[in-house]
Formats: sequence, C-alpha cells, structure tokens
Amino acid sequence: MSVHLKHVFDTLLAALGPQHWWPGESRLEIMVGTVLVQNTSWRNVERAIGNLRESGVLNLVALLDLPIQELADLIRPAGYFQVKAKRLQNLFAFIRDDCGRSLETMFGKNMESLREQLLGIHGIGPETADAILLYAGGMPSFVVDSYTHRILARHGWIGYEADYHEIKDYFELALPQDPQLFNEYHALLVCVGKDFCKRTNPKCPSCPLIRLLPSHGIIEPA
Repeated sequence: MSVHLKHVFDTLLAALGPQHWWPGESRLEIMVGTVLVQNTSWRNVERAIGNLRESGVLNLVALLDLPIQELADLIRPAGYFQVKAKRLQNLFAFIRDDCGRSLETMFGKNMESLREQLLGIHGIGPETADAILLYAGGMPSFVVDSYTHRILARHGWIGYEADYHEIKDYFELALPQDPQLFNEYHALLVCVGKDFCKRTNPKCPSCPLIRLLPSHGIIEPA
C-alpha cells in the first residue's frame, strides 16, 4: 500500500471511526440506493426506500413487474423521480435479461466485464456502477465522487483537471485490491467532504486532514 495513502486512511479512521457503509438490508436495496442517491441526500433516499418496503415491492420479482409510474410515485422523495424510475427499470431489465433474474449470477461475472455491462445501461455512470460493484457485489472497484476529487485536489495530491478514471487509478494502483478497504476509504472521504471539506467555507481547522495540507493552505483551482 502507498505509504501516503495508508497514512491518509489511518488518519481518517483514527479520527472518524468506521462508517458502516453501505446502509441497506440486501444487495438489491443497496443497488436501488446507489441509483436514488444521485443528486439528493441520503435522508431522502431512506424515505423513498421506506416507501418501497412499506408497499411490499422491495424484491426483484415485484420490481420487475411494477409499472413505471407506480415506481416513480413510490420513489418521489428522492427527487428526479421520473428519471430515476426509468434508470431503475433499465437496471432491473439488465438483471432480468442478462443475469437470468439472479443477483448471484450477476455478481458471479468477471468484475471488469460486469462494469462494462453496467456502464452500458442508460443512466448508469461510473460512480453508480462502481458503487454497485463495491457495495452490493463486494468487488474491489474504488468509488470516486465529487468529495474525493475536491479533497485530493485541495491537498495537491491530484490536479483539478483529473478525471474520474485518473482518480480511480490513483487509488487502485496504490492500494491492495481489498473491497473492505475500498469501502471504508470511500466512506471516510465522503464524511470529510460533507462535514469539513465543503465546497464553500471549508472547515479546515477542525478537519482530520489539516496537518496534510500544504504549508500555504488549500490549493485553489488555477
């Protein structure tokens, strides 16, 4: 493991503790959550998933047969519910048509080929695909988000122009291919991004990574 990345991880874990991600009672629920959390808060996702659970449709058989408007109404609290309902239906159709309606079959696929298949589903981008692989599939695919990009760029560990796959490679080439490590690392970075490394008015003095900033402070975009 990169000494630098290990030190960052150890610092965050010591300061913030285990994050117990991803919240979800089943692989299917985690997958639904990865789609619903796009552009909204987890609190809203919990309300939407609660609606699905209370309606008795939070299972693959029911979701495959659920009319799209009914699905959209149930996930309304997550926002962009019409768009997200279609994305979920696209994902469910993949499980039905390419995986024999079986999550065991789906996650029995080679990780790289499954990732490419997920990225071929309309509405599933790299972050969602990697979250499905990591959190639902237990596969070593590092998840990158805007928090990760911001934290790394502000510390000077990557450039602001770095794209998703450059940042993904930055972690995956330096760390052991350990899904539990990737899980905890991503969750800790999200915690830092939400609570300290905010887009505006960052709370650097109280951030666990304050000692790892350059001596002149946050690096700003050119």
